[in-house]
Amino acid sequence: MGSGFGGMAAAIRLAAKGYRVTILEKLDAPGGRAYVHRREGHVFDAGPTIVTVPYLFDELWALAGRKFSDDIELKSLDPFYRIRFDDGDHFDYSGDPARMRAEVRRICPSDAEGFERFMREADQCYELGFRTLGDKAFDTIGDLIKAAPLIVKLRGWRSLHQMVSSHLKHPKLRIAMSLQSLLIGGNPFSVTSMYALVNALERQWGVHWAMGGTGELIRGLVDVFEGMGGTLRLKSEVSRIEIDNGVATGVTLADGERIAADIVVCNGDTGHVYKHLVDARWRKHWTDQRIERGHYSMGLFVWYFGTDRRYEDVPHHMMVLGPRYRELLQDIFKRKKLAGDFSIYLHRPTATDPSMAPEGCDTFYALMPVPHLDSGTDWETQAEPYRQSVQEALERTVLPGLGQHLRVSFCTTPLDFKHRLLSYKGAGFGLEPLLLQSAYFRPHNRSEDVKNLFMVGASTHPGAGVPGVIMSAKALESVLPDPATFGRR
Repeated sequence: MGSGFGGMAAAIRLAAKGYRVTILEKLDAPGGRAYVHRREGHVFDAGPTIVTVPYLFDELWALAGRKFSDDIELKSLDPFYRIRFDDGDHFDYSGDPARMRAEVRRICPSDAEGFERFMREADQCYELGFRTLGDKAFDTIGDLIKAAPLIVKLRGWRSLHQMVSSHLKHPKLRIAMSLQSLLIGGNPFSVTSMYALVNALERQWGVHWAMGGTGELIRGLVDVFEGMGGTLRLKSEVSRIEIDNGVATGVTLADGERIAADIVVCNGDTGHVYKHLVDARWRKHWTDQRIERGHYSMGLFVWYFGTDRRYEDVPHHMMVLGPRYRELLQDIFKRKKLAGDFSIYLHRPTATDPSMAPEGCDTFYALMPVPHLDSGTDWETQAEPYRQSVQEALERTVLPGLGQHLRVSFCTTPLDFKHRLLSYKGAGFGLEPLLLQSAYFRPHNRSEDVKNLFMVGASTHPGAGVPGVIMSAKALESVLPDPATFGRR
């Protein structure tokens, strides 16, 4: 159930193994966090915006005997993104090693050697953390024991920021090389240093845009899935997973319909799934207490807006940083406090793809990390004042005159993540990817509590981000029973 990237990837792999697959999607269109909003000619990708590991899509299309490039056009982005510091200086983060070295030397010549060391260590994290462990299901304690030497070799107990700081001394460079973990829901001052693999992954495979938007990727996945005989049902919210003597036997929908199944695969937030869809008597491992004790990723406030003019100086992706880094993240992740300042991830797809807006117009979203709902923030009353503050900050920095040129404007808050996407505590990425909430310590791809219940997506191994959730479908495949087990194909 669930038609996000992880759910679609899992459905295709299940169909290729011989299962008859039905996807149950709560929303009125597929995609989950990759839903698409269309307003007055503007196309807004709700969540993910880039492709960083194209071969993962090649694999899915190949399972259906098709070619990814026949259906989807990818365009490489250069730079990958621009990091704008509060003093107006910026760092253009790209896949060109020479230009990256030049940017480092421009900011701090004495960090040049440290940058080379950082890249080498990030490459190690990529080889061991992504290529070796990324698609391996951590199903038993034996899987953890086998992986332990790699984790020790990478000194995974260090935080990402500690690892970066061991190589780079300038504060701006430490920010530029550590903020990537925020893109998968992790505080760089807390998550394991293994997430330096994101830096290497981007350099290895590039950062790409799917022409027409991320929604085109979902459309393509649905087409592949349905071409394999799969069924997608929209507006079909699951209210309960049916369990008989500890074995998942199907689901009940919100309207009362019961659907029998040999296995149930959840592409939902695991906190919500276990707490609200699985009866507590079957949960020896994922008890309510364990779920509540977890450390969850930040919430997200996203302002989607379109303008009646184009801002040609703004690249496809830009991080517009506020005056604080560590302290702001402390407010978000530790203090659970909605701060008066913020940093902005500004997405302008029309820099690459004019089809995302009417002619002469721009489409944007501004995404701000905020505390999840444990902060007690009353988003019903705080959303508009917060949005206005973001607008004022953008007008002062990179989008002058913005208020005079707005033609479309709407927001989503952690409340939307809770009620619309059924995300526990309204967190944007499930459990935060801390060392003791990663791999074996993350909710398993094969449920620890219920036989024939499986998990895929951001809340399970290996974690969030488009590559992570698609890799989770590969990990899932390794622990699925053969469909012949159930006497039919």
